[in-house]
Amino acid sequence: MGGRVTRVFRTFNVENRARREISKEKPTPAPRHRTARMDAAADQPEIKEEILRKDDRLLTLLKDVYVESRDPPVQVKDGGGEHLPCKQEEKRLTKLGNLGALDVKKVSKGKISIVEALTLLNNHKLHPQIWTAEKIAAEYSLELKDVNCLLEFFIPFTVQEFPKETKKAIKST
Repeated sequence: MGGRVTRVFRTFNVENRARREISKEKPTPAPRHRTARMDAAADQPEIKEEILRKDDRLLTLLKDVYVESRDPPVQVKDGGGEHLPCKQEEKRLTKLGNLGALDVKKVSKGKISIVEALTLLNNHKLHPQIWTAEKIAAEYSLELKDVNCLLEFFIPFTVQEFPKETKKAIKST
């Protein structure tokens, strides 16, 4: 309830309050404090003369410096002409899928879809002699070390049903 009340006051007359704040004159900044160093330079004419005087020794040293630089020739790129071909990923068609339009149609080589992963894990679980790691790697275009890790660390779920006679019924007291 309190949030609604504060929201009402916060949004009340927002446009007029914003326009009023924008139209206010901006505050003028506070005057700067004069530093002692700038005051001394402004008051002493010797320092002003030293700043404006040209030093002949430094000018001759500056004239002796000779800098030679050459830019490399500029190469203009043509817009039309040669285009480098993009590296296209190799793709393969998926093996399974029952969802029709929602299924993944193409998968990059070295990768598998979720449906394929569950299927190959289940096949390996049911028939480990037939579905070896080497056969799975060849079938789905995967690396052997990835398949070994997949078979070692990912295990599909098993559904277990308990017979009804082993269940104990709760006795009413």
